[in-house]
Amino acid sequence: MIDVSALHALRAVAALGTLARAADELGYTSSAISQQMKRLERQIGTSVLAQAGRGVVLTPAGRAVVESAGEVFDALERCVESARSADEGVARGVVRLVGFSTAVRGLLAPALIELNRRYPDLTVHISEEDPDRALHSVYSGTADLALVHDADGVSVPAPPSVVRQPIHTDFGDVIMKRTHPLARRETALAHAELAQYPWVTSPAGTVCHQWFRRLFAETSAEVDVRHLVDDFSTQLALVEADDVLALVPRLARPLLGAGLVAVPLERAPAREVQAAWRRSADASPAIHAVLDVLDSASR
Repeated sequence: MIDVSALHALRAVAALGTLARAADELGYTSSAISQQMKRLERQIGTSVLAQAGRGVVLTPAGRAVVESAGEVFDALERCVESARSADEGVARGVVRLVGFSTAVRGLLAPALIELNRRYPDLTVHISEEDPDRALHSVYSGTADLALVHDADGVSVPAPPSVVRQPIHTDFGDVIMKRTHPLARRETALAHAELAQYPWVTSPAGTVCHQWFRRLFAETSAEVDVRHLVDDFSTQLALVEADDVLALVPRLARPLLGAGLVAVPLERAPAREVQAAWRRSADASPAIHAVLDVLDSASR
């Protein structure tokens, strides 16, 4: 019979390209992963890996094994979750959750209070990961649940074995000093009004920088970007010190000081936050307990 742990290791090697990277992901040494590959080859009766420069590639037999492995792990997980579900649907044990930082702070952290109250036998272990990495962790089995967001309006691709469910829509507001001329407005801000003022914004390549660029996509005016800062607490400090404007997602927004105010936009930029988990774990009471509390907290 094939060793399930060796099969899991082979799938990690296939996804990451080297024994060392697979070892890091699974918490083993490279030597241990190598031994698992040798054991798997003895069990199958043929080679599953071939050397390719400094990395490795799968042999045709290795690819065939990996392509079939998903069905094996899905069946094993359904077996476990069926047993847990039959146990009166009790949510207990550990849920390994990965997610981007602002969702952890803005959604998950507040929800943990209610989760601990309602499900005292359930523990959530949290790790911060970007959406593409988080989806890979769920797919590979190193995480049970992920919080991800769409990238500039386009969802990060996920394999068919991963289920996604929208749980929250995050909007961006303009942060400014209470003494700023726009702070006295009683209606939402139009994008064209903002081009004449100086800004602090997130660096290029971030979601918030994409949001910022779209604010002024319809104007030819040159916008004065004085500061490029990724940390939102630092952005707020610069807003207060230098009288600049900042575009900050609500999930990412630290507590505003008495001298600052958040002003909504007419067409506020938005991103959809989704929860993702393996289809084979769909019967898990623990996963659905976390989803239910997150859904309540979001509303």
